[in-house]
Amino acid sequence: MSTSEKATAPEAPPSSTPAGSIKAKKRPGDIAFSGTALGAGILILLVLAATAFFLIGQSIPAMTGDPAENPILDGESFWSFVGPLIFGTLWSSLIALVIATPIAVGIALFISHYAPRRLAALLGYVVDLLAAVPSVVFGLWGAIFFSNFLQPFYVWLNGAVGSWPVFSLFFGGQVSPTGNTILTASLVLAVMILPIMTAICREVFLQTPKLHEEAALALGATRWEMVTMAVLPFARGGMVSGAMLGLGRALGETMAVTMVLSGSPIIILQLLQSGNPLTIPANIALDFPEAYGTGVNALIATGLILFIVTFIVNAIARWIVNRRAEFSGAN
Repeated sequence: MSTSEKATAPEAPPSSTPAGSIKAKKRPGDIAFSGTALGAGILILLVLAATAFFLIGQSIPAMTGDPAENPILDGESFWSFVGPLIFGTLWSSLIALVIATPIAVGIALFISHYAPRRLAALLGYVVDLLAAVPSVVFGLWGAIFFSNFLQPFYVWLNGAVGSWPVFSLFFGGQVSPTGNTILTASLVLAVMILPIMTAICREVFLQTPKLHEEAALALGATRWEMVTMAVLPFARGGMVSGAMLGLGRALGETMAVTMVLSGSPIIILQLLQSGNPLTIPANIALDFPEAYGTGVNALIATGLILFIVTFIVNAIARWIVNRRAEFSGAN
């Protein structure tokens, strides 16, 4: 080959390795962190499985044994015993959810879109600190102060709407002289679930794309119209998931309800009477110190029912979060 041919001959392309075969070098810190995270996830699953197996194993004697020999069931079947407790748990939690949801959404909107920056930061700290208050403190406040404070209002509410056709189902009957009613317990639960619901709603509201908000304002919308057209539709999934997580917290609350409510295993819709339905956690806390034999199994079986209900509620909340993740940027 001549010198000119060598000069004009095309050069061979440099060898390249396919991008898919390139592996990043893992540092010791990355390996340790990933291993720790994997171990923590596996540990959580093992603890959850161990708890479920324990509850199922300890519940079988109460569900299949003779009710006449069970000191807790006292001759009635297990499902007849736990039915009113399930009703009381769901009833008090749903009332708390209905009361707390609009308040939590309003506080979150005020912090994220209306309050000045310094006031919003202060309110955010107060809401976060409210979540750190022990439940026994809420129980003492509800039993000693809040119930007595609400009792005159209950008397007025009973006299005002207690005889109306529909309202009599909830506010009729003889008003409790102490104020320790299912409505008081639900109001205490509402205060307890406010922090988690407010925090979730606040973070979801702050994730609303700024372009959506600015576009609404540029079209002449007021701030409230911008919130209704851009913020609330975007945050609908987050608000629902926050409400479900708050419901899960209310379902498992024990001490506050036990200290406020003097209940019994009955099914009743009226909210102001002395006779009130009892919740599963409160029933376990009240009966466990004196339970023995298969009576302990009966209480553990009611705990299994509560475990299943709470698991379903949190699973639904997680499903809603995942469904909205692609729109909110959540992982």
